[in-house]
Amino acid sequence: MSYVDRHLQPGESVLYRTTVHWIVYAPAALFVIATIGVWVAFPTTDSAFATAKPYLADVLIALAALDWLRAFLRRVSTELAVTDRRIVIKVGLIRRTTMEMNRSKVESVAVHQGIWGRLLDYGTVVVKGTGGGVEPLKNIDRPLDFRSEITAG
Repeated sequence: MSYVDRHLQPGESVLYRTTVHWIVYAPAALFVIATIGVWVAFPTTDSAFATAKPYLADVLIALAALDWLRAFLRRVSTELAVTDRRIVIKVGLIRRTTMEMNRSKVESVAVHQGIWGRLLDYGTVVVKGTGGGVEPLKNIDRPLDFRSEITAG
């Protein structure tokens, strides 16, 4: 059971859920592409690089695996939800950070998207609450839908 589902108040219902966009896997994919490039671009014979090539490839694959694991854990441990009463945000697996804000206390919601964010539908959402609370949420999947659900009520 998710954090949001466990912490719903009596009679409260979830209107919208989202998480971190799959773009967080991009650095791991770049390491894999670099590994393939090392194997394709450099000859294995008659080269001083031939002996170092497997070690470089191993390092790049290890970096890809670590980056993929980091992205996977970030994606599965981040929950963002809009209920009929609140915005609930939970980030982290072992060290957890949560933020809950009544929808009536939301002053503004900003969405920042670059070119890739517009094309792939991800971005940074900044929720500003009354009293100065500002929460930037990076690489959020479908940020305009998330903003619309927050401001709809």
